[in-house]
Amino acid sequence: MTPTGSTPEDEGAGDGELTREFLQQIGARIRGLRSRRSLTVQQLADLSDVSRRLLTQIEHGQANPSLVAVTRIARSLGTDFTELVGDSVPGDIAIERISASAHVLVWTSQLGSTAHLLVSTPGIRVADMWLWSLVSGDQYGGRPDSPGSIELFHVLTGELTVRADSMEVVIAAGESGRLRSDRVYQYVNNGPNPLTFLRTVALAR
Repeated sequence: MTPTGSTPEDEGAGDGELTREFLQQIGARIRGLRSRRSLTVQQLADLSDVSRRLLTQIEHGQANPSLVAVTRIARSLGTDFTELVGDSVPGDIAIERISASAHVLVWTSQLGSTAHLLVSTPGIRVADMWLWSLVSGDQYGGRPDSPGSIELFHVLTGELTVRADSMEVVIAAGESGRLRSDRVYQYVNNGPNPLTFLRTVALAR
């Protein structure tokens, strides 16, 4: 039975899918955190407003959930999405270098588009940086984040078309933008060339 408030959209990652390696990693961490907090699958499903079936599939790395659903589960466990993915930030280190091998491939599409999580700040009011690459004609459909959430992005190559609330804005290479992501939105590459852009997410609590 699907909890009140959850929708079928929570059970898909939008256009494309989360990678198998990423799903296996977060599934194991969610299962471990749930066990340490002595929560049953049903209890965590109720807390996160995610169906029990989907949660069970996520824990076993067998589902293709939206990033929003993963974030809701993380918060219900007293943590954040970025802490499920990476290690905690050392408190006494002023500067930390993140090697390319530590970048996490989170999302791919059948056409070959990708989204890598480059660096994040677990324990701080959620800040993370992503590198997105969309091939010509491809797109990503985003689910609504929590109310008040914002995404910032800067286009490196190509043109990024952003759609939300019946609006469509084209952002060229060298330009930046801001999106209120507490609604359905899309990132689209309508141009003939590959699109790459940096994206930072600030989720409201």
